[in-house]
Order: sequence, then structure tokens, then C-alpha cells
Amino acid sequence: MPEESSPRRSPQNIPYQDLPHMVNAEGQYLFCRYWKPAGAPRALVFVAHGAGEHCGRYDDFAQMLTGLNLLVFAHDHVGHGQSEGDRMVVSDFHVYIRDSLQHIELMKQHHPGLPVFLLGHSMGGAISILTACERPSEFSALVLISPLVVASPEAATPIKVESYTLDPLVHHGGMKVSFVIQLMNAIAKIERSLPKLTLPILVLHGSSDKLCDIKGSYLLMDTVSSQDKTLKVYDEAYHALHKELPEVSTAVFTEILTWIGQKVSAAGEARHT
Repeated sequence: MPEESSPRRSPQNIPYQDLPHMVNAEGQYLFCRYWKPAGAPRALVFVAHGAGEHCGRYDDFAQMLTGLNLLVFAHDHVGHGQSEGDRMVVSDFHVYIRDSLQHIELMKQHHPGLPVFLLGHSMGGAISILTACERPSEFSALVLISPLVVASPEAATPIKVESYTLDPLVHHGGMKVSFVIQLMNAIAKIERSLPKLTLPILVLHGSSDKLCDIKGSYLLMDTVSSQDKTLKVYDEAYHALHKELPEVSTAVFTEILTWIGQKVSAAGEARHT
């Protein structure tokens, strides 16, 4: 047994006392990232990353959002990146939602009164949807990039993108059966939960996505109760739209920045009336 005084270390053997982190309800240490604007923040944006990756892959995008005076924050999910936990193992998919709500609550305490936006990619889209459904009145809008809404037969196929395959914080092994079962449980819960969603939603999806079937985004658009909902389809684009060829990723960033900018302005006006 290690002595009580020995510091907790990340999977990369870095003491958590040297890393921004939070401790979840089970006592697991989760690595966190914060991207702060130069001026006073107008809103908070929580980013939920996808399966097998980590929140550092959203650095470019988060930096752009800070240009709108938004405070962006994220953490590596349990079993991912620099957070504790067996790699890509989770006892229950709801752990991801619980940890997300804990982090969001923490940031709301530090920045009371600011509107909160959720942004999720792939499995992070599923996490964002279920987080929004759990506390529907607490979020101003939802942005989903290639969200996991329905199962895809090719979902277990590894992604072969150079920036992904060369990233040491990305999990390069296959998915365990137990993890796939948790994903299937989440998909079933999402299908039941979609009609509860009423907040503004922007969905972006590539028509050639082999990992998260675009049918899920069409189902989402048909099922949610939101009056303000937009689906942008990118022809022949694949799964990670924010890591696509420059002409695609630039269009995706512009779309999201414009949309969130409008929603932040509207939320600010609502707060002052």
C-alpha cells in the first residue's frame, strides 16, 4: 500500500497537484482544461469529448470561442486521457453525465448568472444530450458535432487520422464489450429522452460519417421539441468535422461561432430585460 502522503498521479505519472483537476463522486481524479477570455466572460461553454480521445483535441476550437469572450472548460472523462480509471471502461454511462454536471455546477458557482452552453462530439454528443435532459432549464443551447444517437455497424472501426493515431493521450486499443453495452444503453436512453429537449440546438454532421450514423441526427431533428433547431450536413465529410480538411473545418468553426455568438447575445439581452 502506498503511504497516505504520496501524491495521486495521472496515468502519465504526473502528480495531480501539478495539474488542473477535480475529484468526482467516486474519488477519481479527472484532468481539467480551462480556456479563459481576455475580458469578462459573457457565457460558459462545456465541451464533452468523444470516446477514446481527450479534451486537449479541442484546443484550437476553444481558443476561437474565447475570442467571443466565452469561458470554455472541459475534462477528460473517466478512463480517458489524463484522468484516472481503466482505459475506456465505465461502470455506468451515467457516470459521464454525473461528472459533467459536477464540473458545470462548480463553474456556475464561480461565475453565477452566466448562460451555459453544451458542446459535444460523438460520444460527447450523447453525454451532452443526456446532460441537457437531466437539467433542461439550466442550459441556453446545445451544439452537437457528429453526435452518437443511433448505433452504426462500423462504430468499432478505428479512426485512421494522423493527428489521432500519433496522439499519445488517445486510446488506440479496441472497445471492450462492456463499454459497447454502455454505449447501447445510452443510445436507448437518448431515444426516450429526445422529446424532452426544448432548448436551441445546432447539429453538424458529415454525410460520409462511418462512426456515428447521420440517421441519428435526422432522428434527433424529427423528435426533439425544440422550436429553434438547425442541422448542417457536410457532403462527403467524415466523423471528426473539427479535424477535417481546412475547407470543412473552417466552415464548421464559422457556423458554430456565428450561431453561438447569436445565442449568447440573445441570452445577454434576456438577462437585462
